[in-house]
Amino acid sequence: MRKVAAVTGGAQGIGRAVSLHFARAGYEIAAADTDKEAGSELVQDIRRSGGKAMFVHTDVGREEDVVRFFKLIEEELGRVDVLVNNAGIGRGCSMLDLPLARFDEVLGVNLRGSFACSQLAARLMKRQGTGSIINMSSTRALMSEPDTEAYSASKGGLLALTHAMAVSLGPFGIRVNAVSPGWIETRDWQKTSKRETPVHSERDRLQHPVGRVGTPDDIAAACLYLSSEQAGFITGQNFVIDGGMTVKMIYEE
Repeated sequence: MRKVAAVTGGAQGIGRAVSLHFARAGYEIAAADTDKEAGSELVQDIRRSGGKAMFVHTDVGREEDVVRFFKLIEEELGRVDVLVNNAGIGRGCSMLDLPLARFDEVLGVNLRGSFACSQLAARLMKRQGTGSIINMSSTRALMSEPDTEAYSASKGGLLALTHAMAVSLGPFGIRVNAVSPGWIETRDWQKTSKRETPVHSERDRLQHPVGRVGTPDDIAAACLYLSSEQAGFITGQNFVIDGGMTVKMIYEE
C-alpha cells in the first residue's frame, strides 16, 4: 500500500536525510521548505532514484502557507501517513537584549508551526484511522547553553506538545513522539551551493561517549523506526539521540 510522508524543513540538513530515508523505504514524499533551490534538488534526487516526491515552498510560521501545503497534499497525494515536524529556526541573542518579536518568531516557527502542521495532518490521518507524527525537539529542551532562551523554550514546548497530542490523538490511531538530537553535523547535507566537507577534531569526537559526532542519518533512521509497525506500542515519548552527551557528567579540571 502506498504511503505518504510529509517533512517540514525537508530539503536540507536533518530534514533532507529524513526525506531521503523515507523515500528509500517506499514513501511518497511531500517536502516543505523555505529554500526553493534546495527543494528542487531534493525532488530531483528522489526521482532520479526511482522515488516520488513533491516540494512546496512553505514557511510554517505562516498559517496560510501551512494550509496551502496540506491542501496540496490532499489534492495531489490524497493522504498523509507520517508527519515529521522538522522545520525550525534559531535566533541566538543575549537574554538581556532579546527582542520579544524575535522570541515570538522562533516560537511561531518551531512550536506554533509544528502544532498547525500536526492539526491539519491529524485531520487527514483520522480518516485513515492510523498515522505517526514526529516532532523534532532538541537536547536544548533538557539542557542549555547561554543565550538560547527562545530556541530552548520552543523545543521544550515541543516535548509538552508531544505528550499532549499523543493522548488526544491516540483514540484515532495516531501516535505522536519526539526526537531530540544532540550535535548533528549537517554541513554536508545542504544544497549543492552551500555544501561543505566537515572536519572534526579528536576532541570533538571523543567528548561523545560513542566516539563520534552525529549525522543526519542517525536521526532519519530513528524517525523511520518510530513510524514503523515495530514501534506500534510507542507514543508520547522523547528519544534523545546525542551520542550519550546528556548523560555524561562533566567537571572542569
